[in-house]
Formats: sequence, C-alpha cells, structure tokens
Amino acid sequence: MHSSAPRSPLAANEQASGAATDIQAAADAHRQREVRWMALLPAVSPSQARKNKKVRRLLQDGVPSSLRYLVWCHLTDSKARALPGVYTKLGKRPRVPAFTEIEKDATRCFPDQPQLHNTNGPIASLLQAYLSMVPDIQYSPALTSIAGHLLLLAPEEDAFWIFASVMDAHLRTYFSSSTIQIEVDAALLSKAVEFNDPALHKKLYVSLQMAPASITRPWFSSLFVGTLPVDHLHRIWDIFLYEGMPFLFRVGLAVIHCVRHLLLQATSEESVLENLTHPPVACLPSSADDLLSLCFNMKLKDDDVRKQRVKMEAQVKRQTQARTHATIGIPSRQTKSISLPRS
Repeated sequence: MHSSAPRSPLAANEQASGAATDIQAAADAHRQREVRWMALLPAVSPSQARKNKKVRRLLQDGVPSSLRYLVWCHLTDSKARALPGVYTKLGKRPRVPAFTEIEKDATRCFPDQPQLHNTNGPIASLLQAYLSMVPDIQYSPALTSIAGHLLLLAPEEDAFWIFASVMDAHLRTYFSSSTIQIEVDAALLSKAVEFNDPALHKKLYVSLQMAPASITRPWFSSLFVGTLPVDHLHRIWDIFLYEGMPFLFRVGLAVIHCVRHLLLQATSEESVLENLTHPPVACLPSSADDLLSLCFNMKLKDDDVRKQRVKMEAQVKRQTQARTHATIGIPSRQTKSISLPRS
C-alpha cells in the first residue's frame, strides 16, 4: 500500500536544485563549444577543414546550433563557390518545369513551417535557381527535403551555395539520368549488410528478393531527411560533411541494426521499406550522440568504400559505353551541365 503522505519540501527543493544544476552545466558546455568553434573557424581555411583532425574532434564533440550553418559553410567551402549577384540573376530566369511540383512538395514536406513554402517561398526560390543553373538535374522531392532543412538554419543565399556545394561534391549523380552511382552504392551497402549481418542480408536480398537500390536510394538521395529526428539528423550531417559518402553507409547500417527485429519479422518489401525509411523513434538511440557512436561502431572500412565506389563506377561505365557503342555505333556526347548567368 502506497503512502499518501505529502513529499518533503526539502526533497522537492533538492530535486529542483539538481535540475537547475544540470541545465546550467549544459549551458556552460554549449558556451564552451561555441568558444572553441569561434576560435577554430578563422584559424583553419575552409579548403583544409576536411583534412584537419582538430575539426574532426570538435565535430564529434558537437556543433552548437547557433553556429551550425557557419560550420557547414566552412566544411563545404561554399563561400569560395559563391559568385556575387548570381543567385539573384538565377531567380529571374523563366520558371523551371518542376516549379509547381516543388511548391506542392514544400508544403507537404514542411507543413509546420509556412515561412518555407509561402508564395514564391525560399524552397521554391532556391531550387528554381539551382535547377536553372544545373539543367541536367532531374527533380525529386528529396531535393526539397534537403533544401528545406538547410533553410531552417541558414539565410537563403547561404543555403543555396551550401546546397550547390553538397550536390557537386556528393549527390549530383543521384539526380542524373544515369543510375550508375545509385546501383554502385546499393551494391556496396548490400555487401556491407552481408558482412555485418548475414542472416538479415539473406532475409532482405534473398528471401524477399529486394532490389538493393530500393533501400539505398531513399536514404542517400535525401541524406536521411524524414528518416531521423531533426536533432539526430543535424549531427549526422555534421559528420557527413566532413567524412563524405562513406559515412552514409555507416548511418544506413546503424538504422538497419536499430530495426533488425522488425525486418526479420517482415513479410513484405513494403513493410521493410516502411521500417527503414520511417523507423519507430523508440527503436532509435535516444540521443544523437548515441546514434553517432553506433554509426562509428559499424564494421566498415571507409577507405575501402571510397576505392570500391571509384572502381565499380568505372567498370559499370565501361560496360554501359560498350553496350551503347554496340547498339548505335557512336559514342554518346556530353551535354552542357552548368548554365551560369552572364555578367
């Protein structure tokens, strides 16, 4: 039988004091991280940031939300890519064919952020500029997801150049007419799953006969937007912008690990994809730092992933070109991929 006696005021005061101390400690740690980052950013050039071990250590310790977009600018070297006046001029070009679709996707992806998708809102403006500048990109809602999350943190033009830098460095091939990079990455993730968990690999790729790209594409093309809670997502992006594409393989393996029991119970591809693209929050680590620890604990050799990506992409391209030449007898021509305004 539980006692109905009131709690001691002393105990209540001690609990409140302890909570206040925890809040103060967290605030102090946040300020210390801000100080360290503010000292480091001017000391390390953006072009060298991804080679700097101190930058890596600070990224793992955490990026203050107040400085996150500036850190992302630094890691992508987006300021060096920014051309004065270009963003404004791109926005004045005729609307791209996907403009109406972009506006609809912006509303659907960010229903609680009306500032992102009002009439001619920043998502539509950013993607209008980018798709006008790089017309060979095939629009996908994943572009809206990435652009929107950048715009939640960064001013519009800064977000545009970060977006352009990330696309050029990592994702542009995911939105081209060729599926080579998607197929290569899907095959590499399948091998990584087999190495880490043979039983689950057999379930997904043999028993359910899932196409490897069906798992990889929604994750990698959106940088896990919609899959992970926002706090987790931002920490993942912090590390991804330093480590590059191999880190996405680690994130994928970590998500698979978290929902392993659900995947083994699944009886259809649809059920598997639902649990992978929208994992129950209760299955994920409670903190972003715990998720990062899990990612780094996955069995994967990042350098091997980098080498295999290059090697396999070259092999597939040679095979594709050989088939094309055999079919039409002439080499395919490269189309113009960048269209900047004239000064």
